[in-house]
Amino acid sequence: MPRYKPVDRSPKFLPVVLADQLQPGTFEFTLDYLVDHELDLSRLDAKFNNDVTGASAYDPRMMLKVVLLGYARGLISSRAIERACVHNVQFMAISGDHAPSYTHIAKFIRELGPDIAGLFTQVLVTCDRLGLIGKEHFAIDGVKLPSNASKERSGTHAELLHRAQRLEKAAKRIIEYHQAQDQSSREQDLEGKRQQQVERIRKEAQAMREFVAKTEPRRNAKGVALKGNVTDNESAKMATNKGVIQGYAAQAAVDQKHQVIVAAEVLGSGSEQAALLPMVDQSRAFANDTTLYTADAGYHSEENLRALQATNTPALIADNQMRKRDERFRDQGKYKPRADPLHDKTQTAEDRTPKKFGPQDFDFDPQGLFCVCPANRVLFGTGEFYKVNGRVHQKFKAKPDDCGPCALREQCLRTPEVTAVRQVAYFPKGLPSPMQATELMRQAIDSPRGRHLYSKRIGTVEPVFANLRHNKRLNRFTLRGKKKVSTQWQLYCLVHNIEKIASATK
Repeated sequence: MPRYKPVDRSPKFLPVVLADQLQPGTFEFTLDYLVDHELDLSRLDAKFNNDVTGASAYDPRMMLKVVLLGYARGLISSRAIERACVHNVQFMAISGDHAPSYTHIAKFIRELGPDIAGLFTQVLVTCDRLGLIGKEHFAIDGVKLPSNASKERSGTHAELLHRAQRLEKAAKRIIEYHQAQDQSSREQDLEGKRQQQVERIRKEAQAMREFVAKTEPRRNAKGVALKGNVTDNESAKMATNKGVIQGYAAQAAVDQKHQVIVAAEVLGSGSEQAALLPMVDQSRAFANDTTLYTADAGYHSEENLRALQATNTPALIADNQMRKRDERFRDQGKYKPRADPLHDKTQTAEDRTPKKFGPQDFDFDPQGLFCVCPANRVLFGTGEFYKVNGRVHQKFKAKPDDCGPCALREQCLRTPEVTAVRQVAYFPKGLPSPMQATELMRQAIDSPRGRHLYSKRIGTVEPVFANLRHNKRLNRFTLRGKKKVSTQWQLYCLVHNIEKIASATK
């Protein structure tokens, strides 16, 4: 029989030199050197005034190292970082064998907000000095992440008040049911459980009423009421490919050369149009006059393009129709999965889903007095001209007697069970587009050079989000409030940039 040396895992006293655990070329070594020799943390030192009286405090340099190392290892919880400082030898080395409690770690992250921008900029200065920022192409994009907020506790003020009333009625029904069961042999067992349930429901209803009483309704630019959230009112409901989440949209501007993050911010809104210009302004300190900015269709608006045009900022911002105009995506539909695996192969897609009639299927009178629908019915003009996005058009409307019993009604109206008659708009041909900035951007992004430059966007910014979300396990924000969430996002971006410095200095 073979005879092997035994494997002994019993406790032993081993001589460990903590300084030797930080090997050159590693993230830990780079982080330790960067914080001690490159970053100016005098603003953090100014928070302490305990040189004569008071207990000694943890060095903010050590706390910053511990937090960044924890985020680099995928530890987002302050309790998990606390355990690592006790059991992990690299955390012992980076902290000088200190073991700050999770409350100290959480408090440090919460209060770091006003100083995080300066630290982020200082690390970027080091990246620029090492030649890691190419300044040729900055790609802007965002990722939507859940926050520490309950999706069920969101709604407009009217919806929250209605929900509070329903909860109070539910609590009342529980009490009435319990009173009807007073003679039951299980009275004592039911008493505690139902009482806790009633208290929990009433507390939830009271929280919603207090929220409505203390906060102003959120409204968009058009004055429409937006959904607030009782847990974190600065977060928002956002649609993702995995459903609706309650969270924030984390934004990043990434340099193409080494994928260094040159700007980072968060939005409490699913719309990213408002983030484009602030991200451009934040990254200008590390750009030059020829730096190209690229962003997808979520950032496209006429106002944004005009602002970029006014400052002579080179940019390629996609619009929703860009791929439809690109002949390279002409056959992309045949690679998409079919909706029904048991579809009838003898029928074409047009046979299975009849095409709706569009304005091109209507015959317009040259004088603009009427038009004729596919059912040979006349639609007369309303006599008024309307303006949409600066373009003037005329509306034509069918008669109820013609549209109601029409055999083509299902194919003509999008919602025939709701819509009474068909309306169609006529835009005169040959009119110049009032959205000049949009037209110029379309010409630029549709050119061969524009398509080539824009194609580099996804390969620049998406690997950064993959690193943060997969490797660093950033699947949600653990703090509440836009300022605190922004601090946590910028800390993760700091980790990413320090990794780039560590790779460049091996």
